[in-house]
Amino acid sequence: MDSTNWQHPRDELVATMDRIYRYHMTTTSGGNLSILDPDGGIWITPSRVDKGSLRAADVVRVFADGSREGLHPPSSEFPFHREIYKRRPDIKAIVHAHPGALVAFSICRTLPETRVQTHAFQVCGKIAYAAYACPGSQELGDKIAEAFATGADCVMLENHGVVIGGRDLAEAFQRFETLEFAAQTVIRASALGTLKTLSAAALHSHAVPDYATLPPVAPLNHEKELRAQLCDFTHRAYRQRLMISTAGSISARLDAAHFVTTPRRRDRLELTVENLVRVTRDACEEGKRASRTSRLHGLIYEANPEIGVVINAQPMCASAFCMTDAEFSSRTIPESYLVLGDTPKVPFACVVADAEALAAKMSLKKCPVLLIENEGALIVGRTLLEAFDRLEVLEATAEALQLSRPLGPLVPMPDSALAELRKAFGME
Repeated sequence: MDSTNWQHPRDELVATMDRIYRYHMTTTSGGNLSILDPDGGIWITPSRVDKGSLRAADVVRVFADGSREGLHPPSSEFPFHREIYKRRPDIKAIVHAHPGALVAFSICRTLPETRVQTHAFQVCGKIAYAAYACPGSQELGDKIAEAFATGADCVMLENHGVVIGGRDLAEAFQRFETLEFAAQTVIRASALGTLKTLSAAALHSHAVPDYATLPPVAPLNHEKELRAQLCDFTHRAYRQRLMISTAGSISARLDAAHFVTTPRRRDRLELTVENLVRVTRDACEEGKRASRTSRLHGLIYEANPEIGVVINAQPMCASAFCMTDAEFSSRTIPESYLVLGDTPKVPFACVVADAEALAAKMSLKKCPVLLIENEGALIVGRTLLEAFDRLEVLEATAEALQLSRPLGPLVPMPDSALAELRKAFGME
């Protein structure tokens, strides 16, 4: 597959900063990004320019000899970008920002725990700490570069924020977003109870189903329409922060044997209809990589002809319940109970190795939503809208449960009210 990036560094920096700012992971004055050119020059965001209205013309180019080109001076944090590139030749792009959860860890001088989710642990890699030094100083540059020299890809800065490197800007951003999302989730989970971490075996497992190759088939109009809808809902899930660039999968049934699913290791916000993968339980389109969850989804479709859509997701509020022994209750308001059912939680299970056991638990009437410890939510529905609504209601209910805790103990709907709902809405 051609991995050539045809986007100019200026445009890539602007697009990434726009995304970071749009999703509240930096402020107007905070943060900076850079890309290392093959010629040794560094493209970097400027100093004292509004991050919410950054333009390509604002980006600064600093040449290897120290001369520069651009309308503004480079970020005042340029020294640590330069030092990281010197110490780590494998790093070609850097993200620095002050997102809320990671700043919370930095001011408590604690590393965020990533062993609570396999994808966060695998995406973020080694995390290190750099001691405080004045922003923009060579001392800070040296301390951060020393932390990166230990092999870390994410470096927390005492009383400051985070710096993250990658082989390109996309990888650096994905690590940054994943680490902040994990930190947000861990903070919510810590308020619910004691964190549960995964074993080393679970964290280092890279199980991926083996797939045969499907013969090429010209897509019919039904598939074209379904692919467009699947992309739209995946993008919406990202915008609603129910998924992030590295986590979450959705599939939709085409017929008795085939379904279309999101691909593996593809940014959820940038999915196109061409990126999606036509699959069966054991085969997929040639030259494409189906989501790791595809076999699980295929097993669910085979056992439940009425199910048309399956979602795996790790939204932060619902995932907080998956990281602790705290009980999740859908008996809060009528919408939650009607949409989610009783929402059981099961011990950690791998979506690949334990696919049969997980699939056996799912059904539209008895279990449309399953919480899996340290993994997230598994959701089914007849249509994309129905399944997506379940995902939204799940996260909204989990958020309400967490917001209610300082107010007093939960007063669940009584059994009589639940029986009335089941009768009125045909849930018996």
